[in-house]
Amino acid sequence: MKTQVVIIGAGPAGLLLGHLLRAEGIACIIIERATPEYILGRIRAGVLERTTTDLLHRLGIDARLNAEGMLEDGFALADGERLIRIDTLGLTGKHVTVYGQTEVTRDLMDAAPERGLEIIYEAANVALHDIETDAPYVSFEKDGTTHRVEGGFIAGCDGYHGPSRQAIPKNVGREFERVYPFGWLGILADVPPCHHELIYANHERGFALASMRSKTRSRYYIDVPLTEKIEDWSDDRLWDELSVRLGPEAAANITRGPAIEKSIAPLRSYVFEPMRHGNLFLAGDAAHIVPPTGAKGLNLAASDVTYLSDAMKGYFKRNDRNGVAGYSQKALARVWKAERFSWSLTKLMHRFPQDGPFERRMQVAELDYIASSEAAQTAIAENYVGLPI
Repeated sequence: MKTQVVIIGAGPAGLLLGHLLRAEGIACIIIERATPEYILGRIRAGVLERTTTDLLHRLGIDARLNAEGMLEDGFALADGERLIRIDTLGLTGKHVTVYGQTEVTRDLMDAAPERGLEIIYEAANVALHDIETDAPYVSFEKDGTTHRVEGGFIAGCDGYHGPSRQAIPKNVGREFERVYPFGWLGILADVPPCHHELIYANHERGFALASMRSKTRSRYYIDVPLTEKIEDWSDDRLWDELSVRLGPEAAANITRGPAIEKSIAPLRSYVFEPMRHGNLFLAGDAAHIVPPTGAKGLNLAASDVTYLSDAMKGYFKRNDRNGVAGYSQKALARVWKAERFSWSLTKLMHRFPQDGPFERRMQVAELDYIASSEAAQTAIAENYVGLPI
């Protein structure tokens, strides 16, 4: 098979890129190792920046987003006694939208056939070849047959564990990583949210987050040591802990219910440089991971594919190579700013095992400053709703 762009990975990054390219008449094929059902079974983020929703509106893949997405005017930071509201709409003029990543993925998948976006699922042993040449290709196995797809460019949108980043020589790439000493224990339940906006809580017993997926489905988290096991956390125990950590105001409005999904996710900050080598381009989790504090993961992937689709459009439509040449530098500039925000919010709202009384006083002072400073709240709001593309 031959095409102009081979995309590896049918998560949100790969699907968004595929739709953006097809909208410009650029041929592409998406290769995915998993089944559609497996991809849609993954529970992920649910807060969309304006950057991401603008892409969906631009593509016209927004019917359910418009009908079901919840516009949020702000969010709160809790310190055990009070809620410090960050008025994102008032401070920046922008909303964020609560709409699950699973739903975004479903919408992009459903729109693919009518828009001529070819997706090959259940592709085994995906491998990249000749990425440093003008004739790169991807091989994979399906139904007992080895296939080969040739394209001018390869876009690695296959996540942290995919083969794309591994195809870049060790002496070319550089990794930056911070592994956090805790994970997030999350519960998804069909109950109304305890608050109409998200709450990030810093309590003496640890971090908690009250979030939602809709007016009838809630997502809650607490941080736990990495040694914890999910089977040791009954639903009742988790609801009890959430009620303590979120504080009395939120706890009074918590509706309990059985878990639809419950899991523990480790936290890390990770960046791989460069995001381009030869004719291979990385986007999304293939190039960077952020802790979920601040909800930047999916949104950062959306900004990557915005830059990448614009660069490829310039190349194929106008023979302009500048966008392709500058993709990595341009994307990384925004990546590092998002990493900084996620890292700083994680440091502010979590109790780290190695920290002592001094670090705790610094958290208290920072929260006090945020509570009294419109400038500090504006800086947080600007990052939360998404920095300009």
